[in-house]
This record gives sequence, C-alpha cells and structure tokens, in this order.
Amino acid sequence: MNQIDFSQVDLNLLKVFEALYEEGGAGRAGIRLNLTQSAVSAALARLRVLYADHLFERTGRGLRPTPRALELRPLIAQALDHCRQSLAVSAQLASHASRTLTLGLSDDYEMAIGGRLMELVATNMPGLRLIFRQTHSLAVGDMLMSREIDLSLTAGGVTSSTLGREVIGMAGYACVGDGRWLREGPLALDDYLRRGHVLVSARGYVGAVDEALKARGSSRRVQASTTHFAALPYLLLGNDCVATLPRHAALALARVSPLRWIECPLALPRYAVELGWRKDSLRDAAVQRLKALVERACADPIHGLTGTAAGH
Repeated sequence: MNQIDFSQVDLNLLKVFEALYEEGGAGRAGIRLNLTQSAVSAALARLRVLYADHLFERTGRGLRPTPRALELRPLIAQALDHCRQSLAVSAQLASHASRTLTLGLSDDYEMAIGGRLMELVATNMPGLRLIFRQTHSLAVGDMLMSREIDLSLTAGGVTSSTLGREVIGMAGYACVGDGRWLREGPLALDDYLRRGHVLVSARGYVGAVDEALKARGSSRRVQASTTHFAALPYLLLGNDCVATLPRHAALALARVSPLRWIECPLALPRYAVELGWRKDSLRDAAVQRLKALVERACADPIHGLTGTAAGH
C-alpha cells in the first residue's frame, strides 16, 4: 500500500466497499448509493486492484466478504465514521439524513421495543436509517469491536475495557404457551414440569431454568431448542408445551399472537439489561442521541423491560 499514490485514490470507493459489505450485493448497494449496478461493479473492480484481493466472492445468496475484506472492514468503517463526524460537526448535526446506525440486539428485545424505537427515531432523528442486527451476549463484544454494530442491547457480554457499558435495568422471566392449553392464573410447579418445554438459547440445550432446577434436585423435559424467540408461536401453538423466556418477550408475543403469558412457577434470578458501545463512538452526537432513545424505549412500562415493571 505504501507504493500507491494516495492523492490518486478515489475515496468514494470506500463508500462502495461499505455498502457492498453491509448489503451483500451490487444491486442493493447501488440502490443505497443511488448508483447503477454496473457502476458498483466497476467500483468493485477498482477496489480489487487497489487492495490486491478479490474482496467479495459470489455465492447463491449474494456477495460474501473474503478474509481480507473482513480484516479491512473495521479500518474502513472507522475512516468513514471519522469523515461523517467531521461533517456532522460542521453542519452542527442539523439533519440525520443519509445516516445509518446499527443496533445489535437479540430478537426478544427487537420484538419488545423495535416498533417503539422506530417511532422515537422518526420523531427525534428524522432521516436516520436504523438497522437491527442479530447478536447475543457471546458475540456482542466482537461485533462492537469490528464495527458491525454501533450500539448493543443485550443481557451482558460487554467485558472489554475498550468498550463502554451501562446497565439500564433488570429483567425477569415469564412463561408462554397455547392459550387453549395454558389457563390463566398460577401454574403449579408439578404441571410446569410435566409439560414439554421449548428452550430459546444461543448456547445449546441448557438454560437458566435447568440450572435452577438442578439446584433443587429436579429437571424438565426439553422437547426442542431454538435460537429465535420469534419462532415460538409456530412451535407452541397446537400443543401443551411451554416456554420460559424474558418477560418482555412473553408480553410482546402475547400481544400479537394466540399465545398466553403467565407467571413462571419457578423462582429465577433477574438479569441485567445492558447497553454497550465503542468508547470512541460516543463522540458522535447521533450515536449519543440513539442511545438515549433506546433507553427511553426500554423504560416504557408496557414492555416489562426495565425498572419496577420487570419485577411484577
């Protein structure tokens, strides 16, 4: 790279790299940048010469970054972020048009606060393009460090000293099941253990319920495990299985599906609801403002996500 005349480099190519990386295809990148697909392809060809690497490989579902592109991604993202920050300062952040910020979260948080956050962004940050990207406590630190996401909302996982974190509340658990099989009111522990269970976990086949039951010398029958809370209506309707999940996810599912939520008959420890970010990113006023809006959305008692609502 030290043999390349930097004054002859078209920095617009970095924007094309970013769009290709995030959109996964030349057509979608062109729409985002208001360029034709052929113009994006031509820019990609120049990028390949510039970095002496293929950068993106075609798959059946679009373009996949090469290992070199994965290495370049955080460097290019940081360079573009600094450019955007300088422009934001000069414009005194008068508009969020054409800005894109990415919030990493698991789908339980997305179901609980996603709609409310969209409303808040539309009112307070008009023109901002908000991306929800799937993450969890095992992956969130790496995703923040690699600049795949700008902010995160998780149940912990931000442990690096180079990252910032803030606990904004505590959350608890509830149960959901088919309303035809799960009656309103308290569920006896014996009935709870008799039923089949659907586990939602990014880790495997053991969850907080299993740990609590083991301490009591008991166990449950996990009939199936999934990584997505949004799959529960399709897995629980038509049978008497139950799922034990964060209260905010249970409330959200019960609002939009025939699932019924009830209190969990097993005492489970509450856990922290945590915001995470790169420390340098808070120099960007747009990131600061989005952080405040996420906190505001989480504080809405209807979601049962933070404050006293999480302990009812």
